[in-house]
Amino acid sequence: MALIKSGLESTKGEEILLGDTAVLTRLDKAIGWARKFSIFPYPFATACCAMEYMSLSMTPYDIDRFGALLPRFTPRQADLLMVVGTVTVRQGPILRRVYDQMAEPKWVMAFGACASTGGFYDNYATVPGIDRIVPVDVYVPGCPPRPEGVLDALMALQRKIQGQKQKLMALSEKHQTS
Repeated sequence: MALIKSGLESTKGEEILLGDTAVLTRLDKAIGWARKFSIFPYPFATACCAMEYMSLSMTPYDIDRFGALLPRFTPRQADLLMVVGTVTVRQGPILRRVYDQMAEPKWVMAFGACASTGGFYDNYATVPGIDRIVPVDVYVPGCPPRPEGVLDALMALQRKIQGQKQKLMALSEKHQTS
């Protein structure tokens, strides 16, 4: 193995040029990695699970480690819709409108038993699962769900985001749509 004056030990030209200063990857993989750690949630909080949602920002759980601390209170700035709690039939169209206002790519998390299945409510006024209104990417079980379960669901969502095929718009296509 030849010793180079710059301190890099290699015989291959590529390794000499790049050394320890560059990482090679595909653009869609890099975008997936960046999106994975920059999730902006919109909390659609309607019931008691909202207290559990608030505990996620506290020191023991610290949702900021996963890039999802800053909630957005407008759907146009959010990419994760967190439905936290019971959704009634009357709230269904509102939930759908919020979902439709979100920009692509967007994801949905059903937070707790009520959002996932209607919970212990078995009546005409409660939606038996928000997947009848919007597509759900991740379900968080429990009544109320434990913060650890929410973090587990968030990590599952991150794996899904990173594994998705990222849409790349060419510069010429971007100008054509403007």
